[in-house]
Amino acid sequence: MTDEPTAVLRETDDDARRLARTLLRSAGYAAMAVIDPEAGFPAISRVLVGTDSDGVPVILVSGLSAHTRALDKDPRASLLVGEPGKGDPLAHPRLSVVCLAEKVARDTPHHQRLRTRFLARHAKAKLYIDLADFRFLRLVPQSASLIGGFARAYRLAGDELVIRSNLTDDLADIAKATVLDLMGRHPDLADRLAEARNLGKNQNWHIYGLDVAGFDMISGGKLLRYEFEKEITDLRDLSSDLPKIAYRVP
Repeated sequence: MTDEPTAVLRETDDDARRLARTLLRSAGYAAMAVIDPEAGFPAISRVLVGTDSDGVPVILVSGLSAHTRALDKDPRASLLVGEPGKGDPLAHPRLSVVCLAEKVARDTPHHQRLRTRFLARHAKAKLYIDLADFRFLRLVPQSASLIGGFARAYRLAGDELVIRSNLTDDLADIAKATVLDLMGRHPDLADRLAEARNLGKNQNWHIYGLDVAGFDMISGGKLLRYEFEKEITDLRDLSSDLPKIAYRVP
């Protein structure tokens, strides 16, 4: 992570936290640095990224890959996310996250949940996701550096990127049915949310993920994170709170 002089860092506010979470949860892939156990130097690779229902980044790895062997020896890793866009690539927001890798055991409900979420984002992974040497790793954020644009640098604690809610697992169990019900009543909601973000009209967006802090949306290879104004605190309010979002969108 970049060591920015304290004088150039801005105070981390809610807007910075929201941008950091959005960058991380909208990323379909990332540059990942690990420590090469033989050379002792950082080694970088590109990995597909998903998220767990608590917002922790997740990668699907093969036991044969060099970065998996490196993480087996040393769980420290860093992720860099953020699309460069047009023009100067340094003018666009990006997020560097220091992480610790955690293994997820196969043949567990947690693994199945990650499999469902990952395939909703990366459908082509179905070709290899169930091969015996593949497994999921959670990359738990420890700290982060956000560059929001020129002269907009922030530091964040790992917890500021993670959803801390006792409803996370309970909502994960009903998320799919809840989204299907919402889209059945408001079939154009995802397109209207994307249009409100100036991403164009009629792009065939759909919501593929729901957690207490927001929606995950996809259109082809494009991903979008929509954060709620406030986290869901009571599952009994889902049926009334989510339609309110639909009615507020232009």
